[in-house]
Amino acid sequence: MHRSAPSAIAVSGALGLAFLLVACGPPASSPSTNSPDTTSTASATPTPASTSPSATASTSAPSDPEAGWKSHTTADGLIFDYPAEWKITDPAGEAAPGGVFVNITNANGKNLATLRTNMVTGSECTEKQPFGVYESEPVPALEQDGRVPRYTFETRTDTTATDPKLMTLFAYGITTAPEPSGTEACPIFHFFTWPPSGAMFGGVYDPFDTTPGNEMHVDTPEAYTGTQEYKNIKKMITSLRPAA
Repeated sequence: MHRSAPSAIAVSGALGLAFLLVACGPPASSPSTNSPDTTSTASATPTPASTSPSATASTSAPSDPEAGWKSHTTADGLIFDYPAEWKITDPAGEAAPGGVFVNITNANGKNLATLRTNMVTGSECTEKQPFGVYESEPVPALEQDGRVPRYTFETRTDTTATDPKLMTLFAYGITTAPEPSGTEACPIFHFFTWPPSGAMFGGVYDPFDTTPGNEMHVDTPEAYTGTQEYKNIKKMITSLRPAA
C-alpha cells in the first residue's frame, strides 16, 4: 500500500546514514531475515578508510554505448550498470571479510549510493513511525530461496523531532523486508539476502543537499523522483545482478 509522506518533512544525510548501518563481521552461518513485526535498524561498527582491495574489481566498456552507460563488476561477482560520467570508488573503505565496499558519486562528487556485501545483519522493531512509499518494485535477478527482494524509495517521520532537517528520513535501496502497511511502520531496513549472508545497495535523498549541479526547485521526494538523477539511480540499483 503506497502512502504519501507529510508535505513539511526533510532529513539530513547524516541522520539517513544512521538508519542504514549494520554490523560488519565474518560470514554468518545463515542469513538474518525479518518478519513484518521485527523489521528495524541494526547496530554498526564504524569501518576505517582503506585503499587496498582484497580482490580485483573491474569496470568494462559501455554496456549501452548509445546511452553512455558502463558496467562495473565487483570482486565478489556482482555487476551493475551506471552512467559513464559517474565515479566508482572500489574499495570505498574497509569491507567485511570476503565482501566489497563500493561508493558511487556523480561528476560533482555527490554521494548517490553505496554497495556493500557479506554484511551480518540483525534487527528488532523498537518503535513504529508514520511512513510513505513512493516506489516499490521487485528485483527478480536477486532472488534467493524463493524470496524476491524489492527496490523501494520510502520515508519514515519522527513526530517528536522539532528540527525539520531531522524530522524525516528519505531512503532508496533494495530490501527483503516486507512492504509496510497501515499507518505506521518499523524503521527503514534496506538490506537483502545474498550469499553468504546479506548485502545493501542504496542511498539517502537529502532535500537540503547543496552539491553543485543539482536541478533547481527540487526540494521534495515527489519532485526528486521526476529528475534524471533519480531515474538513473533507480536504473543503476535495479540493474544489480550476478556477473556469471
